[in-house]
Amino acid sequence: MVIPLMKQAADEPGTGEQAALRYGAVWADGAVCAVEARRALQAFLAYVPCTGRTPVPAPLAIDAELVVSELVTNAIRHAPGPCGMILRLSGEGLAITVWDTSAEQPVVRKRDGQRFGGHGMHVVHSVSAEVAVAPLGTGKQITACLRTAPDLAPDADTVALTDAEPAS
Repeated sequence: MVIPLMKQAADEPGTGEQAALRYGAVWADGAVCAVEARRALQAFLAYVPCTGRTPVPAPLAIDAELVVSELVTNAIRHAPGPCGMILRLSGEGLAITVWDTSAEQPVVRKRDGQRFGGHGMHVVHSVSAEVAVAPLGTGKQITACLRTAPDLAPDADTVALTDAEPAS
């Protein structure tokens, strides 16, 4: 089950661009795929300008899609049961949290061009300013923080799909 964007995108206390915008989705056992998680992220990022905030720069949006794909794919492959994703956009950047039911800690493997697969967490660490893993009662959550550069101003390379419909 996915919780629709319109019911989830909410400002945290603060004013204007200082307030954090949040979105959460929960998927039942076996009901998620990386494509669906990326679409939820895209809808969230498309909703950002509708709140009066500056659109998210394209490089950050691309890195965020990569992180969501990798973390959700790992949850699907390595954890039985439901999983979820929380997105939090604030003045510092975008925090992507994915939780699942496996207590097994993710492994960051060294790059190996001869190996097929197993590069996901290395990629997540490469594009994120910070990655944290926290145990939960029945599983874990991984949070990847992507920072916006202060000198990145919105221009033609920003993600601004203001006429897009949020995911339902």
